Amino acid sequence: MLTRFVSLVRSSAPKAIAPRHAYHVAAPVQAVSMTVRDALNQALDEELARDSRVFLMGEEVGSYQGAYKVSKGLYQKYGPDRVVDTPITESGFTGLGVGAALSGTRPVIEFMTWNFALQAIDHIVNTAAKSRYMSGGLIECPITFRGPNGHPTAVGAQHSQCFAAWYGSLPGLKVVAPWNVDDAKGLLKAAIRDPNPVVVLESELAYNQTHPLSAEAEKAGADWLIPIGKAKIEREGKDVTIVSFSRLVGECLIAADKLQKEHGISAEVINLRTIRPIDRETIIQSVKKTGRLVTAEEGFPQYGVGAEVTALVQEAAFDYLDAPVERIACADVPMPYSKAIEELVIPQHPNIVNAAVRACYRKK
Repeated sequence: MLTRFVSLVRSSAPKAIAPRHAYHVAAPVQAVSMTVRDALNQALDEELARDSRVFLMGEEVGSYQGAYKVSKGLYQKYGPDRVVDTPITESGFTGLGVGAALSGTRPVIEFMTWNFALQAIDHIVNTAAKSRYMSGGLIECPITFRGPNGHPTAVGAQHSQCFAAWYGSLPGLKVVAPWNVDDAKGLLKAAIRDPNPVVVLESELAYNQTHPLSAEAEKAGADWLIPIGKAKIEREGKDVTIVSFSRLVGECLIAADKLQKEHGISAEVINLRTIRPIDRETIIQSVKKTGRLVTAEEGFPQYGVGAEVTALVQEAAFDYLDAPVERIACADVPMPYSKAIEELVIPQHPNIVNAAVRACYRKK
């Protein structure tokens, strides 16, 4: 494997290669739907075809086609030099990937779960994130770290936590968290093309979820990119702002429907998309309009993303708040193994509904 790396780095002069497949865009009769898994796979396929410097590396990404089948078909299409199977050694292959990025390639490092990335955190935090700053901007580290984040189902505490707040606190890293297929494809492609290290936090529970691909994304084809650092208002409203990211955006939209139908509350739902840099302007302008804020996340409440959103609103829009901010997060305990108890720990749309009702001073 090391021999392949040496040859790959030496032959990594920046150049584009012809796509392996053509994209034909026609006026669709109805929206094209796909799973989040397939959107990620499409993004990887298009970027591998577009740029010879891009390669994918991780445990079981090649001949097994990915632990979650995100890399399905890529090993057969691009070969072992572009889709590299590694031993079970996160520290080892992450260090190799960072070195390759510093040498001019654009690695995509897949972690079987972000919990396992703790074995490689020194490379992510002390080398990838800091090299550009410590070199005065002379050294770039264009590497993408990606894999499932947050809660799977009944796999225990050591495999079930959200790392958005961890990596979101680190200068030098960009951190994105996709929700639907537009997000998954556009954010991953933007991450791979970015000259900085980018952390992509994918929800394992969302891999099988199906969403329609937007007309804009379908028309853009292989050029569909979502700007890192820009949130999206998924639903407009006037009574309360609900801010979330990743899988919980879907729960927030369900909650917004129930709030409108059952309580007459008009909720505005913001999909952060990017954790770092966070889109302060979109959040602040929404809160100035609604006067109320609810945050929802699968991370822990203490020092969480919701705490950061609350702080920035307090700093920039305190005078516009008509009620205390409500924060919905995972229960402040390690994740139970029992599925029945696990469901009590993970935030659900009824929790978001109740928080919004409290913020609007209305009885259930």
